Amino acid sequence: MLGDDTPRDRLWRLAVEQRGYFSAAQALSVGYSYQAQHFHVQHRNWTRVDRGIYRLREYEHMPSSETDSLVRWSLWSRGRAVASHTTALAVHDLGTANPSAVHLTVPPGFRQKDSAVVLHRASLTESEVEQHEGFRVTTPARAIAECAAAAVDQDVLDSAVADALERGMFTRRRLLHVAQELGPRAELGVERAMRAELS
Repeated sequence: MLGDDTPRDRLWRLAVEQRGYFSAAQALSVGYSYQAQHFHVQHRNWTRVDRGIYRLREYEHMPSSETDSLVRWSLWSRGRAVASHTTALAVHDLGTANPSAVHLTVPPGFRQKDSAVVLHRASLTESEVEQHEGFRVTTPARAIAECAAAAVDQDVLDSAVADALERGMFTRRRLLHVAQELGPRAELGVERAMRAELS
């Protein structure tokens, strides 16, 4: 009947916002018991990605995005992890960053670990974070400043700053202010990048 809202409908709506991914807790909240979840994994309707994280089978045949995995890590962290550092530069398509690992910033008390990700601990404010489809990422200015604070290769910083300023993402003054909040190393790296951009 029209108007019927089945668990499948609710799960689909939720998963579509997360590139097909969802957690066991989310499936439970829309009406799938743990027994039903086991059934769907056994019958390959859902792909088990990690402990308590699944993906709808239909998404295996859809074009993937480079940021798909960030949705998975967001679910893994129960929404507490934010893509950051060079991973954030790549999300924003800034400069030449090509991270070999996924960098995530998590709250200071975060205890989970996984060898596939590099975790950074910090308390981020809402103004330092942007919402993307199914995951959060640090803003362009914050991403550049945290890369400078982490002593990322200066060429990567230079290219990211040049791209961001050319695209009008922020002013030089704003970027320097964000860097100053992260300490002398961040400030120095950003100042060098801005000098390189002017030369």
